[in-house]
Amino acid sequence: MLAAIKAAEKGISNASGGPFGACLTQNGKVISIGYNTVLKDQNPTSHAEINAIKEACKKLKKWDLSGCEIYSTTEPCPMCFSAISWARIKKITYGTSISDVKKLGFNELLISNDTMNKLGKAKIKITKGYMLKECQSLLSQWKKTSNKKTY
Repeated sequence: MLAAIKAAEKGISNASGGPFGACLTQNGKVISIGYNTVLKDQNPTSHAEINAIKEACKKLKKWDLSGCEIYSTTEPCPMCFSAISWARIKKITYGTSISDVKKLGFNELLISNDTMNKLGKAKIKITKGYMLKECQSLLSQWKKTSNKKTY
């Protein structure tokens, strides 16, 4: 999670798309790290989790990331949860929730990972609120920046 937090801080400092970071691991080893680049890329799919998944697939030269885990500073949105499921990632660990960032003005669909997991009959293990204070701090840092935008 520390790598995801550092990535989110980078995203905040360069105003690339918001206070979001993700880190993909396999057997405890970092495979890839991503942060939100929606504004920089002018691409609504450039979320931290998607960027981390793309990088991991490229590095590992495969689409099937079973055996991997993803750490995200905020609960993955429905798009990201779907990509995580399709990549066969077995575990999601996140800090703040979708509702936390919705309150900041981000255009979030209020569909939790638990709901997606249940409705999609996925078997992804979900750990919520991990390093919550540190992840909440990212949202506070972002709120204080003058160059912030929501999308």
